[in-house]
Amino acid sequence: MPDALDATPYDALLLLSFGGPEGPDDVVPFLENVTHGRGIPKERLKEVGKHYFRFGGVSPINGQNRALLEALREDFAGHGLDLPVYWGNRNWAPYLTDTLREMVADGRRRILVLATSAYASYSGCRQYRENLADALAALEAEGLELPEVDKLRHYFNHTGFVEPMIDGVLRSLADLPEGVRDGAHIAFSTHSIPTAAADTSGPMAAHGEGGAYVEEHLDVAQLIADAVRERTGVDHPWRLVYQSRSGAPHIPWLEPDICDHLEERHAAGVPAVVMAPIGFVSDHMEVLYDLDTEATEKAAELGLPVRRSATVGADPRFAAAVRELILERAATERGQDITPCALGTLGASHNVCPVGCCPSRASRPAAAGADSPYA
Repeated sequence: MPDALDATPYDALLLLSFGGPEGPDDVVPFLENVTHGRGIPKERLKEVGKHYFRFGGVSPINGQNRALLEALREDFAGHGLDLPVYWGNRNWAPYLTDTLREMVADGRRRILVLATSAYASYSGCRQYRENLADALAALEAEGLELPEVDKLRHYFNHTGFVEPMIDGVLRSLADLPEGVRDGAHIAFSTHSIPTAAADTSGPMAAHGEGGAYVEEHLDVAQLIADAVRERTGVDHPWRLVYQSRSGAPHIPWLEPDICDHLEERHAAGVPAVVMAPIGFVSDHMEVLYDLDTEATEKAAELGLPVRRSATVGADPRFAAAVRELILERAATERGQDITPCALGTLGASHNVCPVGCCPSRASRPAAAGADSPYA
């Protein structure tokens, strides 16, 4: 056993995720949680939930979070990091507020949060911080002693996140028929968001066309494409594309859509495509339906060979990256001078979200940032 690693001043890690239904009876209540306050009729939610019903009403995300929890605990134990790991969700059990209440009861007073979203955006960062503020407000109303909560920085360009995706693309290319392999195009895919949200993603200095959200994805895509070229000797063309649009048709969202892109690439004579979902930590419903089902069916209709590369999931390298991020943040909090791990051209993300970072349309309190009411 190696010497114990020091996570001081932190005494717990909270894995914070989106949540998902685990049976047919959960689907509509889950979607009611996701769309709370929007006044969407139940019949409409049943229609929206058809993706879940197609898979027995079960989202894979909770099972994948359980696997990640196990990977984190195994990695921490194997490297002498004595830090308990908890799990809470925004929209389904185990709920965030319940988990924070449990952590307070267990005596946890300084908590680090790992969100299952690697990039800067309102929905991928600030909304989680708003949920944390809501949960802390609920505990405060109950008269509980509030813990101090910090959030780990964005890890999109950490080697432990990027390397598993490189391997996934290489495996997918190798799985293509030899005659189309070298000419294959790589479609790096992520969740589409409104262009207005993209333009204001990241710190205020990064606001502009596409904001930090697009810039970070492009940097990761370039890292992977460069690594694939270095390891295969083939320079595969690529593009960043989008999926899972859910907004009103009149509101501009990031494009091109993955299915439209497959049609365009097929018309251009591309012999095959590898779909690489770099915007997702694990193979949850957006990957299972929008890529493995809808996009794959579109490719079959076109007669276009496609492969879908794996997400990071519970890869041991990602668990190790989380450990390194914890130790990096803990050392920083203790006043030590450290060099954070970051690949690509953008450098390491900020530890504390600044004021104006990924703003929401309606102002709401957000924890774990420079504007936190719980600092």
